[in-house]
Amino acid sequence: MGMQYLSHHALLFTLPREPHLGNELEIAIRMTSPNATRDIIVDFSLVEIMASGTLSELMILERQLSDSDRRLVLCSVPRRIRSLFTQVGLGGLFQFAEDQLAALQSFEPSRSAYK
Repeated sequence: MGMQYLSHHALLFTLPREPHLGNELEIAIRMTSPNATRDIIVDFSLVEIMASGTLSELMILERQLSDSDRRLVLCSVPRRIRSLFTQVGLGGLFQFAEDQLAALQSFEPSRSAYK
């Protein structure tokens, strides 16, 4: 759980079993306000329960990153959690990846714009 620097351009936040009990997303939001300098990957591999507050924090984080021309990718999202995004109409708002490596690779085509 916590935060890791994956590259000069990307941060990884691994959420705990119950994200609403941790502060990983709050830290990510603070780090991206007012201007984000890195893309962010949020790893859901440990998540078993997700509260509405977590969805709200993800929406805030996505907006802040988007406003700074940065991206948010959610990875390793369990099927039951992913279906929740679809049920509440947020499936199209977020980019999903199978795992951390796929998420990091998803940034590569756009990376040339930052060089």
